Amino acid sequence: MAKHRGIWPVVVMCDALGVSRSGFYDWLDRPPSQRSLTNEALAKQVKQSFVNSDRTYGARRVWRDVLASGLNCGLHLVEKLMQQQALRARPRRRGLPKDEGQRSEIADNLLERQFKADAPNQKWVADFTYIWTAEGWLYVAVVLDLYSRRAVGWSMQASMTSQLVADALMMAVWRRGKPAARMHHSDQGSQYTSGHFQQLLKEQGITCSMSRAGEVWDNSAMESFFSSMKTERIARKVYRTREEARADVFDYIERFYNPTRRHSTIGYVSPVQFEQAQGA
Repeated sequence: MAKHRGIWPVVVMCDALGVSRSGFYDWLDRPPSQRSLTNEALAKQVKQSFVNSDRTYGARRVWRDVLASGLNCGLHLVEKLMQQQALRARPRRRGLPKDEGQRSEIADNLLERQFKADAPNQKWVADFTYIWTAEGWLYVAVVLDLYSRRAVGWSMQASMTSQLVADALMMAVWRRGKPAARMHHSDQGSQYTSGHFQQLLKEQGITCSMSRAGEVWDNSAMESFFSSMKTERIARKVYRTREEARADVFDYIERFYNPTRRHSTIGYVSPVQFEQAQGA
């Protein structure tokens, strides 16, 4: 009634809804309740969290941000406040691939879908994807540490060569050092099976593990990362140049995903926060 009283007379609306005019005016002059004030403050924090995540967070990650800010509420209230403000994260497209892969002739699948690690630098997973720009394709290779799901190495080039994945690996080695035992898991792409890359793994003392041919679930942690990056950032952009795409991918990895983005697998903290909390 308050919203539409500039269109319809109050007396008409009161008669139609079966309420008294005195009751309506009493409600109109009544100060906001403590619950209303609390929900208003929560709504602002909910929206701030959603905007800070580049409008990618769903209710669970927003809820964790609200709790971290010192406000106390339940998940269902956050869901309600997001719905009221039309805050909706971009949905992912998921599909179930068939499990019909064959063993690699280069290396066995030593990872065997065990996507948890007890310490940093025990298990690395790697893959690359491609991004369309007005100048043509930009290929992006990434190495993830399964301990914290942190992107420890990445590389971007205009061509899909073994050097692309080798550069990502060497960034990871440069950043994380050379522990006594480490596994590198990838698919059977020609870049990873090339003599150049295989020799690099041997020189660094890294054990090679590979998915079965055609079986994306063997490297689903890496698939999940690229799905997040494309859903949360790339799908909404049109890149005029490869350099523009490079800058945006760098921003996503180093300024959002690693230090800030809450990851469900590690208790809804960011990869950097997880490693700091564990003293890694």
